[in-house]
Amino acid sequence: MRRNKIKKDHPLVNQEKWNYTDIMTKRAKNSTLKAILDVILYESPSTQDEIAENLGLTRRYVTKLLQPLVKKGVVRRAYILDFKKFDEFSEIFHEEATSREHAGSYLIKEMLSDMAQHVCQQLEMSFEAFLNHDTALAEEALKLDYITNNMLEKVRSSVETAVSMNPYSEFSKTMIFGEIAFDLERIGDHSCHIANFASNESYEIDAEMMDIVKSMYDTACRMMTHSMNAFTNEKLELKDKVMDYEEELHNLQGEAMGRIAHQMAEDDLMDQERSTYYIYLSRVVKAFERIGDISIEIMDTAGEFYRNIPRTTTPERFQNRYKKSSKF
Repeated sequence: MRRNKIKKDHPLVNQEKWNYTDIMTKRAKNSTLKAILDVILYESPSTQDEIAENLGLTRRYVTKLLQPLVKKGVVRRAYILDFKKFDEFSEIFHEEATSREHAGSYLIKEMLSDMAQHVCQQLEMSFEAFLNHDTALAEEALKLDYITNNMLEKVRSSVETAVSMNPYSEFSKTMIFGEIAFDLERIGDHSCHIANFASNESYEIDAEMMDIVKSMYDTACRMMTHSMNAFTNEKLELKDKVMDYEEELHNLQGEAMGRIAHQMAEDDLMDQERSTYYIYLSRVVKAFERIGDISIEIMDTAGEFYRNIPRTTTPERFQNRYKKSSKF
């Protein structure tokens, strides 16, 4: 049976093209508008000309996109954001709000997600350098720490801006964003210990010890990923899984430190250089343990952020590691 082809100028074809074009145009406008709001939030421009120049847009186009927000009071004439009203307007960016989302928080959450991805990359690169004893890669991993520090300062600055500009904000919850950024920065610092081993040590690690360290790396990465998922997406049900990983990591640490102690006792060639090797290897093991501890801190912070569950003031190393906390 012969099918009739629809001509290119047929109304149905044209309608489909129009719908597609309309969708793409709307997405482009939303993306540009979000960029404009980022400039207002972080650059504090005094005129629309400054906004346009910053983004390479025309002043007329900036005015066109901002006009609805100015009329609704989302953007005030001094070009600052009213976060309370912005919450009502932010659905155009299709952000998934959580049960305890508050004004303007998704902007900083996005920055934290980017920072978490960067720190994961820093940890991965550091460990790859450790595995392959790649000094060049270790240097690249260490350079990433400068970016991590800059990201921390950007989040802190954004938190201060959000608090100063929004009198309606929940102060304690806004400040928590800065704490999470600091936790991520600490993980970056511990990644440096791993990269430093590759840069400074020439002795080869035995296969059994390397297997233990690999398991520690995998476990620490899972803990960090789950904890950040809990904080950014309110996945508090991951708590028990994180605690299981913490127990596993603690056991691996004990096994690793025991093996290092045994090797030191059996080493007939012990000298200052060899002693330094064991010290650096112990730091690598300790780094993974601390990444696990920080992941638990992030997990506990998520409980406080979303459910107002107070965090313990007892340092992690003094807590009972074998006792699972109750579910949220």
